[in-house]
Amino acid sequence: MPVYKDEVRGSWFVSFYYENAQGEKKKKMKRGFKTKREAEEFISKFKLVNERDLDMKFDEFIEIYLNDLSNRIKENTMMTKVYIINDKILPFFKLRKMNEIKPSHIIAWQNELLARRDDDGNPFSPCYMKTVHNQLSAIFNHAVKYYNLRENPARTVGNMGKEKTKEMEFWTKEEYLKFSESMLKKDGVYQAFEMLYWCGLRLGEMLALTPADFNFTKGTVRINKSLQRLKGKDVITDPKTEKSNRTVQMPNFLVDEMKDYIHRLYGIKRDERIFNITKSGMHYEMKRGCKETNVKRIKIHSLRHSHVSLLIEMGFSAVAIADRVGHESIDITYRYAHLFPTKDKEIACKLDFEREGENNDTKE
Repeated sequence: MPVYKDEVRGSWFVSFYYENAQGEKKKKMKRGFKTKREAEEFISKFKLVNERDLDMKFDEFIEIYLNDLSNRIKENTMMTKVYIINDKILPFFKLRKMNEIKPSHIIAWQNELLARRDDDGNPFSPCYMKTVHNQLSAIFNHAVKYYNLRENPARTVGNMGKEKTKEMEFWTKEEYLKFSESMLKKDGVYQAFEMLYWCGLRLGEMLALTPADFNFTKGTVRINKSLQRLKGKDVITDPKTEKSNRTVQMPNFLVDEMKDYIHRLYGIKRDERIFNITKSGMHYEMKRGCKETNVKRIKIHSLRHSHVSLLIEMGFSAVAIADRVGHESIDITYRYAHLFPTKDKEIACKLDFEREGENNDTKE
């Protein structure tokens, strides 16, 4: 075992060679171990991680998992993953070996979460429980796909309960127009809500807009970025999904409103943000406007739902709507299926017509 005593410092150190993922021979040296046993444990852990041997502990695999994803997902997505893993998953599984975690362990973990209550005595919502379980299952799926884990025990057990379908909230056109009257006195805030409602933008997409994104000749706005608040700072990121990169045609009245608004932003550069308001500021204005106009309170993201419902009412297809709002899959658009006009009556009328035609043919 390549463990040595540092006689000068009175501690232990390790020095050995290993082969990295590129097949290169490298030397590893680390000092400062208080005991020989600590140094030996370091070597054992290092070799398991380097060789991706799933005899390693769960928390050691988490380091590999997060490192594998570090350059593949957005920073805000990574932050959410890390929080869920550290708070809801690692405390239970961290000392268990990856290849020894069984469905019975998953059930015990689920039961522990199902029994938890917040300060008000409320359990986690079914939606949140589903999200947490999906994260654990994603970890095991990663191990199965890339590191030869035999099976995913979380998939064997299945999710925790069923998610209740929440009623989708939205405003009618009349409700939005009433609400928008209270925004007229605040230049910039009014236009921000106009972009959200009439174009179906996400909040981050709207807040990231610059003069360069608008083509007033064609009447379009380009969506290719999003504003996110990460670690206390405003950061411009890519949009939520690949399909979110899109060009949206604006109605003529909105073209005029935005052209006039941007013209009044004296000295603004083409790559500078046009809306100098925060997400929390938008939430405040939403609350204020609802209170002043007595319009029912909805979430800001529900303005996007409101835009979709308006397009459905106007008779546009799910495909056209998905392209406009940047849904990654048309299946997302079909979550609004209850809003699409039913064809059942039309079908019944057509069947009546066919039956009457058949009777007439028989009589003849």
